[in-house]
Amino acid sequence: METQERDAPVARLVVGIAVSKAALDVAQRPNGEPWRVANEEAGSTELGDRLRPLGPELIVLEASGGLERLVVAALALAGLPVAGVNPRQVRDFAKATGRLAKATGRLAKTDAVDAAALAHFAEAIRPQPRPLPDAQSQALAALVERRHQLVGMLRAEKKRLRQALPAVRPQIAAHRAWLEQALREEDGEWDQLLHASPLWRERDPLLRRGPGVGPTVSLTLLAPLPELGQGAVKHVATLVGLAPLNRDSGAWRGTRSIWGGRRQVRAALSMAALVGVRHNPTLRAFYERLLAHGKPQKVALTACMHKLLPILHARLRDRTPWQPALLAT
Repeated sequence: METQERDAPVARLVVGIAVSKAALDVAQRPNGEPWRVANEEAGSTELGDRLRPLGPELIVLEASGGLERLVVAALALAGLPVAGVNPRQVRDFAKATGRLAKATGRLAKTDAVDAAALAHFAEAIRPQPRPLPDAQSQALAALVERRHQLVGMLRAEKKRLRQALPAVRPQIAAHRAWLEQALREEDGEWDQLLHASPLWRERDPLLRRGPGVGPTVSLTLLAPLPELGQGAVKHVATLVGLAPLNRDSGAWRGTRSIWGGRRQVRAALSMAALVGVRHNPTLRAFYERLLAHGKPQKVALTACMHKLLPILHARLRDRTPWQPALLAT
């Protein structure tokens, strides 16, 4: 009996952190009392100081629209293994374990309960920790996100200007002019960051020689998707949300579809494919062949995105010049 107990594997500590605007709720498994710190620089530092001596095997939190950036940076700088996961994965896992929650009476929805669910998810699923991007990559990713916001606001103001009454048209026009100026300044910051880094100067031209890949698409691919050019292309396609996922149950076979992933990157690839089918003869022929076989336009365009992604991935991985013949294969 003593030998069996001595040989039994020791459960490693995992941590779940529920991130809100004001606080970070922390839960530990297989044991440990829940606790909370403020979601600010001092709280994130305290969190790292308290977790480091415990030596957790894994820390999991949701990617929650940027609220998690400060704590992820603090934990990564403390040398702790952090994994940011898609909230949908955690919701699906919580649904799968919902019967247990009902049986134990845990029906409340609080940040502490969310932290416990994340700790359970970490213990059962064991997502892979991701290294923290360097400061320059983080800055560029923030600029990409801000540019996306500015473009969205500018598009909305243009639509409002067409429908507005004369009393408010000058205000909308003034705001539109401010947004256009802010967008120009944003692009200038992009150029400064790009030219300050030898790595970006090397990677950007490799992408921009491809069909439909201009400066905006290139940086939108490079900043939010640092995995491009590294590892297996199937893994990158899954991160982007381009890997078709099965929808089967028993004898029933559903249509495979894509969902999830990094929306901005997928939008950039969609733009590249759309421009490519208009101006690149090989990609246009591939697109028209799919349409001739009865594929809907959206499906054909997605297939063109699938064709572009492995080529762009290989060009960054191998640092090779653009080869139009690859599109014909």
